[in-house]
Amino acid sequence: MRSSARELEWARWMKSAIAGDRHAYHKLLTAITPHLRAVAKRRCDRLGVSPSEVEDVVQETLLAIHLKRGTWDSARPLGPWMSALVGNKLIDSLRQRGHRADVPLEDVMETLGSGENSDASDRMDIERVLSILNDRQRSIVRSISIEGSSVSEVAEGLKMTEVAVRVSLHRAMKSLSALHAKQPK
Repeated sequence: MRSSARELEWARWMKSAIAGDRHAYHKLLTAITPHLRAVAKRRCDRLGVSPSEVEDVVQETLLAIHLKRGTWDSARPLGPWMSALVGNKLIDSLRQRGHRADVPLEDVMETLGSGENSDASDRMDIERVLSILNDRQRSIVRSISIEGSSVSEVAEGLKMTEVAVRVSLHRAMKSLSALHAKQPK
């Protein structure tokens, strides 16, 4: 299957999964896992990261896809969005181990938009959605999911343990997911 046909099929499954089709979601995850593994392996090789990190990065990426699937812009290709998540999870993994990584610009070029979708109304939508969370959860979600801070940075800033930040983030994402599930399709 050609790459573009594959991506169209993945996008169709993702749209169905977002709409609640569990079978499509299972097909999507089964189909993308080998792709994510290949992307993670290439990036680990390029950065000199141990091959043992690949599977951790893949699992973290699958979790991120699950938690953030509603943020995917269906007007854009799914592949670059997933590749960006792989890169983010690899960087998170390196940060946790105290490594510093320089990511080549070409690895993120296709994920950089023209800013069309980052206008004031999008920011207002984000703030409206986040308003259902308590102050601490809102701060954690904004810091990690929007600003890209690491769990350890947020924990230090809020004087919390990393475990407490992860638990709070998980609960916040669960609340946001429940809100999304209540929205009319």
